[in-house]
Amino acid sequence: MAGIERFLAKRLKLKVNRAKSAVAKPSARKFLGFSFTGGREPRRRIAPKAIDRFKAKVRVLTRRTRGDSLKQIIEELSVYLIGWRGYFGFCQTPSVLRALDQWTRRRLRAIAWKQWKRGPKRFAELRRHGVGRDLAAQTAGSPHGPWRLSNSPALTIALPTAALQSLGLASIANPLPA
Repeated sequence: MAGIERFLAKRLKLKVNRAKSAVAKPSARKFLGFSFTGGREPRRRIAPKAIDRFKAKVRVLTRRTRGDSLKQIIEELSVYLIGWRGYFGFCQTPSVLRALDQWTRRRLRAIAWKQWKRGPKRFAELRRHGVGRDLAAQTAGSPHGPWRLSNSPALTIALPTAALQSLGLASIANPLPA
């Protein structure tokens, strides 16, 4: 590190920021939101800190107490998702993008569940979206919270990926053809 720092300072006349500079394995460092996997063939991956920032922003955009319709929330969220995909979309770890997509859809299902308010309305909405009578009754009467139920079979049937995409939800894993 000292030799590289001397070279940069004397020969290239560059200033080295010691707080941001280090000598380490590429998998242990991040650069502009990216990192690299270890192994024989390193691949570009999204740095964990960038994933944390993505989740924090999506949490802000998808607060359950926001008071907006699901369609309005999806419109605002899609603008962010498209921009994020434009920057991080060429990472070489697509499973991370798929997992973030699933997590985002689950947040939206939790919003829908919260907006349906009480048991009778929830039952009626589940039935309207094609969920069977028994499963709809069991889910609508469940004492569990919106986050837990957002992963339930009933909400997955009622609000499948295609339904959320029809409302305008952009995907970060599978960009729509231009």
